[in-house]
Amino acid sequence: MSEIRRAKRRVTVSPGESVRIIRELQELSQNQLAELAGMPQSTISAIERGRVNLGVERAKSLARVLKCHPAVLVFPGWDMNAESAA
Repeated sequence: MSEIRRAKRRVTVSPGESVRIIRELQELSQNQLAELAGMPQSTISAIERGRVNLGVERAKSLARVLKCHPAVLVFPGWDMNAESAA
């Protein structure tokens, strides 16, 4: 039997894709997320498609509803081991 090796490949995810992934994992529709976050469903759709920037304030609103840190949405590909915040 062959030895199992860790995957080295990473998937690049945009902020909009991170919103969609977390929303779907929590089994929320765009309409439900929009209502809970207090923004139009069209804005959620535009964020997920990358047509509207997420922005800090929107990230905070969505993070409260999705129960995650806003940085998870704004910087989905951040690798703390490889990159410095400074």
